[in-house]
Amino acid sequence: YFGDTARCPYGPRSQEEVDGFVQQICTWLVERGVKLLVIACNTATAAGLEHAQRTFSVPVIGAVEPGARAAARATKNRRVGVIATKGTVESDCYPRAIRHIDAGITVFSTATPKFVDIVEQGIRISNGPIEDLTSKASKVYIRPAFQEIAQDYLEPLRRCEVDTLVLGCTHYPMLKALIGGVMGHGVLLVSSAEEMAKDVRETLALRGQLASPDNTPTHEFFTSSNAVEDFQSFGSRVFNREIGRPVHIDLPEL
Repeated sequence: YFGDTARCPYGPRSQEEVDGFVQQICTWLVERGVKLLVIACNTATAAGLEHAQRTFSVPVIGAVEPGARAAARATKNRRVGVIATKGTVESDCYPRAIRHIDAGITVFSTATPKFVDIVEQGIRISNGPIEDLTSKASKVYIRPAFQEIAQDYLEPLRRCEVDTLVLGCTHYPMLKALIGGVMGHGVLLVSSAEEMAKDVRETLALRGQLASPDNTPTHEFFTSSNAVEDFQSFGSRVFNREIGRPVHIDLPEL
């Protein structure tokens, strides 16, 4: 796992700059012998996936295509909403990917950058495993200030009568309860992060590269940030167990 914590958030940055980050990090990982690369960020996928797929010999999987496929399969009225960072929305990657699957689907996209800040605040407020925050039953984000922001962002999509909403940022599954509360039970929330994980498994299975069930996995963590202890603390909550100390990596300026 490589977390480019020192340069996040990627959302407000230019496509060219983020593409450079993707190339730099993927090169670093490939040099360490990985069998597959996952760009676990929608903004980075939009900016750098195609370039990475042309550059590296191992499979490279991003967040957009899996989420787009799931949304195209799920919609009944062929009206799909997408919420994401400014960079992802401006790239038009989700509408293109969804319409490539079904040209008759109408896609409504809106940038929701404050949702990333809300997620970060909720993580600091709560103490339990991060997995608990992704539940629709979670109450961490059901707060008046957060609900007001969600209402402002999502009401236009409600008026567009979408029946499927793509959570086009890997932060957003933690806001299922907040977003679902505004959109209502009739709107299916599609997590690009969860769909991407399914694609990773399927790709490795097709290539005969899945580890055997009795294999004991090892996890190594690297970060561009100097705040290694914060990274370790957060990572331990994500995995719901103590993780090893991450290694700080200095990436050269692009």
